[in-house]
Amino acid sequence: MKFTGKVYWIAILIVPLLTGCASQNSALEQPVETVRYTIEMSEFVFSPNTIEVKVGQEVTLELVNTGALEHELMIGRQVKVTDRRPDGYHSEMFTTLDMEPMVMGGSVDPQEMGHGHGGEHTGFMLTLPVGTEKASLTFRVTEEMLGEWEIGCFSQLGVHYDAGMKGKFIVTR
Repeated sequence: MKFTGKVYWIAILIVPLLTGCASQNSALEQPVETVRYTIEMSEFVFSPNTIEVKVGQEVTLELVNTGALEHELMIGRQVKVTDRRPDGYHSEMFTTLDMEPMVMGGSVDPQEMGHGHGGEHTGFMLTLPVGTEKASLTFRVTEEMLGEWEIGCFSQLGVHYDAGMKGKFIVTR
């Protein structure tokens, strides 16, 4: 078949448009990116202390307690203070968004990971007792998570947090 005149120019203009649409559709159908971070918890730091993720990613945070004390991980905004001590977050990420991440952990008791910690702070926290090899939490990053959050450990009535056991959890598009 031979293209002439207007038909030739229409074909030249339409083919790239159709090809562009096909690549956009295939990009939308690609599997969700999965990212994994290993966070070491010790006296009194998270390493790394900054985590950056994007909306749509499935994130697994693997926690390893390399310290001599129990540590925990909370993600939130606006530190709550009780009796002049840091005591969790006013806006804790998973509780605020009514989201329950998937949690897996060697010797971590699921009862210890729930809401509330011995009458202290409340919200979702993942606690790693001394000697626990590791634990992990997995979740999908949503639009509602956009912005900067803080990670913190509020063990021993906030002493760990005051000693510098905090970091950033940044969500972008």
